[in-house]
Amino acid sequence: MSGPLRLVPGDGDAPSSLVAPLPRARRRPGWAADPADELAERLFEPIASAVHPYEVAALLESDGLTPDQVTERYGRPDLFTLAEDLYERVPRHYPQPPPAADPWRADPVRCVLRGLVFALPGLAYVLGGGLWHGSADVAGLVVAGLTGWAWNQGLSHRAHVRLGTGGRAAAGRTLAVGAPAGALAASAAGLAVAGPGAGAVFAAGQSCYLAAASVLLVLGREGLLLASLLPVATGAAFTAAARPPVQPAVALLLATVVLAAAAAAHQVRAALRSGPADSAGGRSGLLRSLPYSVFGLGAGVLAALMGARDPALVVVLTLSMGGAEWLLYRFRSLAVGALRSSVGMRDFALRSAGALVRCLAGYSALLAAGALLLGRGPGALLSLLTLGVVLWTALLLQAFALPWVPALVTLLAAAAEAGWAAAGLPQEAVRTVCGTAAAVVLVLTAVRQLCRPTAHR
Repeated sequence: MSGPLRLVPGDGDAPSSLVAPLPRARRRPGWAADPADELAERLFEPIASAVHPYEVAALLESDGLTPDQVTERYGRPDLFTLAEDLYERVPRHYPQPPPAADPWRADPVRCVLRGLVFALPGLAYVLGGGLWHGSADVAGLVVAGLTGWAWNQGLSHRAHVRLGTGGRAAAGRTLAVGAPAGALAASAAGLAVAGPGAGAVFAAGQSCYLAAASVLLVLGREGLLLASLLPVATGAAFTAAARPPVQPAVALLLATVVLAAAAAAHQVRAALRSGPADSAGGRSGLLRSLPYSVFGLGAGVLAALMGARDPALVVVLTLSMGGAEWLLYRFRSLAVGALRSSVGMRDFALRSAGALVRCLAGYSALLAAGALLLGRGPGALLSLLTLGVVLWTALLLQAFALPWVPALVTLLAAAAEAGWAAAGLPQEAVRTVCGTAAAVVLVLTAVRQLCRPTAHR
């Protein structure tokens, strides 16, 4: 009897008086209320949203429930048994999260303002129409405009990248170097084509204005840009009654260029003083902006070809840019809503495609209304609609960091239309084939790329 006795039930022939019974939970009478009911009522919401009894067990443990309380107060042998009981008696209920703020809610006033600053510069050609003579001057203006448009598209992208990575000071440094260089390159291109004369001077003013406008738009100063356009707008308004003399027209045009350039220089100076510029990456990744310049060139050629046939349609196109920007924001807003409400990949794809169709239909309706107000026929209407769809879809793909497809498609369409027009092919057929093909390719690309949830991360 030197060893200890194993006092467990059924162990050999040990006398029953020496057998220690196992601890058992207290049994409550059938008529007594279950204290777990009160616990289930108090913790109803977290228990109802649990996805497994173990989650309820963790909740009870964090609530300070001890093993002794589980057995003595609630009459269960352990915590997990109590958790399973509570999980079974409380129905599942998963409350929806509160609606989050829409990160892509557009400001309609700002979109209208940007539409105005895109359209009003065209009044400069109305005011200064008597300052150039001959096809050489016109060709110089076109070449200078295309050069400046292509350069400033790439510069704007580069400045926006630097704005996001290095702040306003980094963007200011990029604009301080890139804007004057672009103005100089465009002016030189205009001079090389037009030769010395009034056409080259007007091309230089046009190039300086485009560079200053790009600076102000990147830095979010549309109001200053609109204010700088007031002299040109005022002069163009008087041309409805009579064409003003050359000297006042030149003075008004020069006032707009000077005001825009002064406002841009002031904003760049303020951006440079806003903080130290992060020089890291200042010269790296320049090729990332190349497709935006290619798109600017292609879009400029397409707009110039339309303007050569019907300048009023280009006015409608530029006036619609404010609505186009609002619809770009609207699509992104609808896509975020689809991400939150969809229950599967197919559901999201259908919702995203529906949002794309609605936005394209809305922009097409806007363009169609402008063409109908001008009294244009079906051919002109189709040309305007296809170009509008091409430009809007290209901008949408660029907004999702997919720049090369719209850049190449737009450039190929512009090259084909220009080449076929130079070969003397029917203009109507050229516009229909090139515009429709480019629009179809870009829309199909947008559907394929943007109907995936990963594109909206």
